[in-house]
Amino acid sequence: MHIPWPYPRWIAHRGAGKLAPENTLAAFRLGAAHGYRCFECDVKLSADGVPFLLHDATLERTTNGQGKAGELPWSALSQLDAGGWHGHIHAGEPLPTLAAVARWIRANGFTLDLEIKPTPGHEEATGRAVALAVRALWAGAAVPPLLTSFRPEALRAARDAAPELPRGLLLDTLWPGWQGVARALDCVAVVTNHLLMDEALIAQLRAEGWRAMVYTVNERADADRLLAQGIDGIVTDAVDRFAPCLP
Repeated sequence: MHIPWPYPRWIAHRGAGKLAPENTLAAFRLGAAHGYRCFECDVKLSADGVPFLLHDATLERTTNGQGKAGELPWSALSQLDAGGWHGHIHAGEPLPTLAAVARWIRANGFTLDLEIKPTPGHEEATGRAVALAVRALWAGAAVPPLLTSFRPEALRAARDAAPELPRGLLLDTLWPGWQGVARALDCVAVVTNHLLMDEALIAQLRAEGWRAMVYTVNERADADRLLAQGIDGIVTDAVDRFAPCLP
C-alpha cells in the first residue's frame, strides 16, 4: 500500500510528554502551543474494551492507581489521577480515551502517530479494537492516524480489521526477518530507534517503498544528521528545543 506522505516531519512524543503528563490532553495542548501539528501517543484497552491512552502495562508510574491497567474497567480507570505525579499544577488530569483524543485532533486539524501498546497477551484483540475504533472515529478524515506497533501480531490484527488504515512497524533492533514482516503487513513506514537509522538504512527503506521514521531524538546533532539524510519523521521529547525548527 502506497499513499502520499501527509504527516509532518516533527512529531511530539506522548504529546509534550516531558513538559506535561505524558499521554494526556494537557500534554497534547502544550505540544500544540509549541507549534507541533503531529503527535505520538500510546493506546491500549481497558478490561471492558475501551481504547485509552497509557504507555506502561501497569499504572503506578504515571497515575495514582495500582496494578495492570488492562485488568480494570474504564469506569475505574476514568477516576484515576494521571497528572499529579508530574506536578501539582496537573493534579486531577484524567487518562483520556482514544475518542477524546480523536475529537481534539480532528477539531484542530492535527495528525496522529498512534502506537498500539497492548497489555501483554492481548496483542491481537488490541490491534483489532484500536483499528476499528480509528476507522469509526476518523471516518471521513483526510488524514487518518498512522498505526504503529512493536508487536507484529497487533499490526496484523489491525490490518485485517481495517486494511485501509496506514501502518508502520516499530523496531528497537533490526531483528532477522523484519523486512519480510513489514512487507507482509503492507506497512507504509518503518520506525526505528534513531541510533539504528543511517543513510544506508534510509536508502534501503526507500527502495522498498517505505517511509523512514525515528524515535526519540532529543539532541540537535542527531536531528541535523537525520535531516541531512532525508528522514521522513522525527519523534521528539524536546518539543521546546525543536520548536524553532517547525515550518
